Amino acid sequence: MDLKLMSQPYTIRLFVPDGNPDDLKIIDKMNWTGVGLEVSRDSWSKHRARPEFNQAGVYILVGYEEADDLPTVYVGQGDGVLSRIDAHEKEKDFWDRALTFVSSNGGLNRAHITWLEWALIKKAAEASRCKLANGNTPKEPVLTESEKADTRQFLNEILSVLPLVEIRLFEKATIIKATDNALVQKATTLDTIIVPAQQDGFNEVFVGENCWYAIRIGGGKLKDIKYIAAYQTAPVSAVTHFAQVESIEPYGDGGKYKLNFTAPAQKIGPITYGNAKQGMMQSPRYTTHERLINASSLDDLFPN
Repeated sequence: MDLKLMSQPYTIRLFVPDGNPDDLKIIDKMNWTGVGLEVSRDSWSKHRARPEFNQAGVYILVGYEEADDLPTVYVGQGDGVLSRIDAHEKEKDFWDRALTFVSSNGGLNRAHITWLEWALIKKAAEASRCKLANGNTPKEPVLTESEKADTRQFLNEILSVLPLVEIRLFEKATIIKATDNALVQKATTLDTIIVPAQQDGFNEVFVGENCWYAIRIGGGKLKDIKYIAAYQTAPVSAVTHFAQVESIEPYGDGGKYKLNFTAPAQKIGPITYGNAKQGMMQSPRYTTHERLINASSLDDLFPN
């Protein structure tokens, strides 16, 4: 079944009842019979008495497990979501915010919310931008043709709201073909990103998977990236490998990216610290491919 969201212009309204957008936001759209609530875990006890949480609806818990790059997500539903989120507050440690979607006119029943839960789990699994805390993906619930049409429209409304509260985990990442950018670049373009890599990650991912992920890249630089090089941290403390980038795609939901290589990384150098200040490179830096190929020290990569 195709759950693709059709693009069309729309307006949403955000209401912050207590003046603190980090605690609670109420979200609605013109001509939509639904309403969304985003509540932080820290303020759940403060806002759990709101009447919307006693209605039938679907909810999404979002947060990070310790040391994970990808967010963890749990999708659930309930005839009244209050008791479900109360239980998750005690039983699930990962989440730090919950998004709940209910009907403003009481139009959602158990069949509708079960279908919405199934559809959101399916989309999250297909997008592969999070760790799903749900168990096995359930089978599609049976709805009549008219019920499915109405519920699919409600889903589309949810999906149109989520990116505006910084949740993109239910949409497939748009891939940028980095090799296409080579045709318009100048020799002076900073087309190479140098990333620090610890030994385990370097061996398992940079060399083992022919990619590198969870990298923060400024939006203005995305169009220029054509190569990636790995600076292995201590005890190596040198740039040792590089690869041409085939494509770039968003990774997770926090402004990070995954770079896929056209081929396995090649050895280079090692390019060590020259007269540069000793220490570990702690964040990505940019240079040109020409400098990378000809460098003998980090001074050559990042001239003042």
